[in-house]
Amino acid sequence: MGKQLNKAAQEKQKVLAFLDAEDSKVASNPGIYGNTDKSEFTSIFEASVKDQDFKIGDVVSGKVVEVQSDYVLVDINYKSEGLIAINEFRVVDGVREVKAGDTVEVLIDRIENENGMIVLSKDKADMLRAWSDISKAAENEEVIEGTVVAKVKGGLSVDIGVKAFLPGSQIDLRPVRNMDIYIGKKYKFKVIKFNKKRGNIVLSRRALLEEERDSLRAETLDTMKEGSIVTGLVKNITDYGAFIDLGGMDGLLHITDMSWGRVKHPSELLKVGDEIQVKVLKYDQEKERVSLGMKQLHPDPWESVKASYPPGTKLKGKVVSLAEYGAFVELGEGIEGLIHVSEMSWTKRVKHPSQVVTVDQEVEVVVLEVDTENRRISLGMKQLQANPWVELKESYQPGTIIEGEVKSVTDFGIFIGIEEGIDGLVHISDFSWTKRVNHPNELYAKGQKVRAVVLGVDIENERFSLGIKQLESDPWSNIENKYAIGTQHDVKVTKIADFGAFVELESDIEGLIHISELTTDKINTTEDFVKPGTVLKAEVISIDKDARKIGLSSKLIKLRESKADVEDYVKKATATSKSTLGDLFADQLKNMKTDGKN
Repeated sequence: MGKQLNKAAQEKQKVLAFLDAEDSKVASNPGIYGNTDKSEFTSIFEASVKDQDFKIGDVVSGKVVEVQSDYVLVDINYKSEGLIAINEFRVVDGVREVKAGDTVEVLIDRIENENGMIVLSKDKADMLRAWSDISKAAENEEVIEGTVVAKVKGGLSVDIGVKAFLPGSQIDLRPVRNMDIYIGKKYKFKVIKFNKKRGNIVLSRRALLEEERDSLRAETLDTMKEGSIVTGLVKNITDYGAFIDLGGMDGLLHITDMSWGRVKHPSELLKVGDEIQVKVLKYDQEKERVSLGMKQLHPDPWESVKASYPPGTKLKGKVVSLAEYGAFVELGEGIEGLIHVSEMSWTKRVKHPSQVVTVDQEVEVVVLEVDTENRRISLGMKQLQANPWVELKESYQPGTIIEGEVKSVTDFGIFIGIEEGIDGLVHISDFSWTKRVNHPNELYAKGQKVRAVVLGVDIENERFSLGIKQLESDPWSNIENKYAIGTQHDVKVTKIADFGAFVELESDIEGLIHISELTTDKINTTEDFVKPGTVLKAEVISIDKDARKIGLSSKLIKLRESKADVEDYVKKATATSKSTLGDLFADQLKNMKTDGKN
């Protein structure tokens, strides 16, 4: 390859061949060239080649003579062509960027190799030129352009004529998680560190972005005012909203200001990179905080709700969410109404809306009430059907006797099944005319069959009232005839209290003898005089039919037996049946003389 590639040897051979030809001419015609011989021509040629002053490290221009598989031959007007490794030329779209005839700048690496050829380097020439440009850019704080070529530890490698390092923290204004997206792209950079001796170059793209942001920020702040409509880019999305780049500064678009309708997550409406229009709701110049709104670009749908959804309107909507107390239905964009569980069925006891409806289900509803001030619309489902309570009131007139099963027992009464989904309540006070019941479970159990009387049907409150004691006549209705004031009866003490003794006149008819009416003797406590089971003779002194109370006196019997003047005492005692026994007799007892023997 040496003979083939050695340009000087080839030229020398041509000259010698020429001289040999001329020698034959001289032999036939002496004196043509005078005294000049072949060796003198050779010396002249070699001297002309040596006149070119080539040194290692020089950068010269050359022309590509031939492109081979491993090397490129370049003519720099030296006695031999120069060799450049093929891999020093870039490959673009799979094609090596070099061809015969191209002019390239090269650095002389060695004057001659073992084949007598000069060794050249395009990379080193490029690097020298690049270092010069970079040095100038670093000194003058100029911007340079480069292409990101690879991801390296801690950042990216950038080709700016030479390899430079771009730290991860200097790639963008915000931390970058995926560096791969930058590879192969061209950007502008600022040199923040430069050491030619060590071959160390550190770049920053962030520095330029910050300068650009600060410039935009100043412009943005000058034009920022509440109520203005601006354009921005969605920069980041969170659970509570989105940050919008307004040009040098960010504004917060809260999720509640994105739409008049329900938004579960901002990503339903926006994605990073979207260009959107927003309205400035609030601008805090001191803190440089901007609150933005998107829904405010459109009229508030609640302004026309009263006209669009008057009470009684039947319409369809989609269930958007469920709560313990009801279901929210979307009637239109930004308009929702609530179906309370009590408005879902006339007869079924709905404990949770999921028993009747599901999310995304389309339902038919009736508007019951509109409260624009609080942005509430009350809806009903049951109103689309006939009210069974109206029919119940007609079918079950007061006094009707029914028989049914006890559906449930509560502290205040029992519920009896009337029809499918309709239960009637027997309040504890309607169990018995005379018997005191502490808890309904003393008399009734779930599943038990009972008879009752219809007391009334309340359509508005959906209540069906029943009574059991009404199956029999009220013994208190003629109590005044049976136990008239002044009549005397033998009574049995059933229980005692601090204020007196309860006595039984007959089954389930009780009376009270106040402690002051037990005896003419002075006693401190009720049990000093009587015990449960003691039989006493007592006179009726008061009757309160409304309160179902009968007041009696054993002391009055004693006074009568002693033939004392009791006329005034009786008048006072019987003057009113609604006064307490203590009020009735306290004054009389103070004035009475007792000797302890009567």
